[in-house]
Amino acid sequence: MNTVNSTLVDDLLVELDRTGATPLHRQIEAALRDGIRAGRLRHGASLPSSRRLATELGVSRGVVVEAYDQLVAEGYLTSTPGSYTRVAAVGGQAAAVPPPPQTAGPHIDFGYGRIDPASFPRAAWLRSLRRVLTDAPHSRLNYLDGYGLPELRTALADYLDRVRGTSTDSSQVLITSGYGQAAALIIGVLAGRGARRVAVEDPSTDDVRLLAHLHGLDVVPLPVTGEGIDPAALERADADLVVLTPSHQWPLGGVLPARARREVVRWARARGAVVVEDDYDAEFRYDRAPIGAMQGLAPDVVVYAGSLSKILAPGLRLGWLVVPAHLADAVAEAKLLADRGSPAIEQLAFADFLVRGELDRHLRRMRPVYRRRRDVLLARLAESLPGFEPTGVAAGLHVVVWLPDGMREDDVVAAVAGHGVRVAGVGPYRLAGPGRQGLILGYGGLSEGRITEGVAALAAAVRALRQRR
Repeated sequence: MNTVNSTLVDDLLVELDRTGATPLHRQIEAALRDGIRAGRLRHGASLPSSRRLATELGVSRGVVVEAYDQLVAEGYLTSTPGSYTRVAAVGGQAAAVPPPPQTAGPHIDFGYGRIDPASFPRAAWLRSLRRVLTDAPHSRLNYLDGYGLPELRTALADYLDRVRGTSTDSSQVLITSGYGQAAALIIGVLAGRGARRVAVEDPSTDDVRLLAHLHGLDVVPLPVTGEGIDPAALERADADLVVLTPSHQWPLGGVLPARARREVVRWARARGAVVVEDDYDAEFRYDRAPIGAMQGLAPDVVVYAGSLSKILAPGLRLGWLVVPAHLADAVAEAKLLADRGSPAIEQLAFADFLVRGELDRHLRRMRPVYRRRRDVLLARLAESLPGFEPTGVAAGLHVVVWLPDGMREDDVVAAVAGHGVRVAGVGPYRLAGPGRQGLILGYGGLSEGRITEGVAALAAAVRALRQRR
């Protein structure tokens, strides 16, 4: 039953005329009957107790009891001793709209950028929530500024300097609702200051491209090699902003070398441009040494962006920016206009979670889990699809698999979907036209058994394609 807690007397809209000739219980009956017929009081809604309604209306309880009894007799209400009086199903009342049918998703989804939601450290997060709800000053529940709460900004500055090698002052940290909002704020501010062109990696996600078009900016693709972009292409781009994933290029997995990073910084300073560093999953690395953030090299021209989406849970909707001083106030003002600030309780809980080392413990626990899943994926691919060439396997939560010559990724994506498995092609994320054919296989959200089952289905789909050809 779809129950609606409608216990506030004011919601019933009962008005009594104490000078008229109609008895009070009849007026109560008529008001409730009209409310039920009009659909304001829906099937299953609970009504106030007769004692409470009588007190609020200033009448004797017997008057309300008489009204309720009459409506029960007419079938408008149902009443069970010791329980609520509720609105009964009434003919002619509009039926509740059923929820839309759930479409069946893929049986196995190699979606990229997925974490394992079952691994979320609920107990540790709950402890942080309890502490902040108990100890946080009342002022923290007031309206926020555009920067975010100082507790989290300070904790993040310490964490990023320690773990990612940034050069962070807490005064330049801004809290956002994830990377999407962070990118929107930066692009909006720079467009307002006269930026006209944004350079992006090719291939790359389409978030920045969509935002750029929304603000009327031209998008310039920068071809990606095994190590990231070629700085020479950036010199030719005539851009005011470049967005990079230098520590783990999305999706191909390259690491921008130190020489190229220095050239990008030199370009930005010479042109008066801005570099946005999307550091989306650098905490997960398996076969290589840690790679420091590019922001630590040039905090005056690099905007550092990160979020909890890949390292803890995307549903928390928490992200952050480390912004050069000359942009900080403008971005904070844009954030304030966008949503009046990210939720305070979640900010305080994450600050407590960080300071107590819970994020470090969570990452130490999850790295070997994700590494085992990656290893299973690579082993099954080598066994079942030896002609497929994995790349970008040393870090992150996905791999790209290059297809054998003559095989089209669209055909493979469609064929494996027929086996109940979802994979993505590289093609939709290219800007400058077709390139090498490949698949993006995310493994973070899949168990080792599901990965094995999914690769077997992929191999079966490939065999069927080859037989048809």
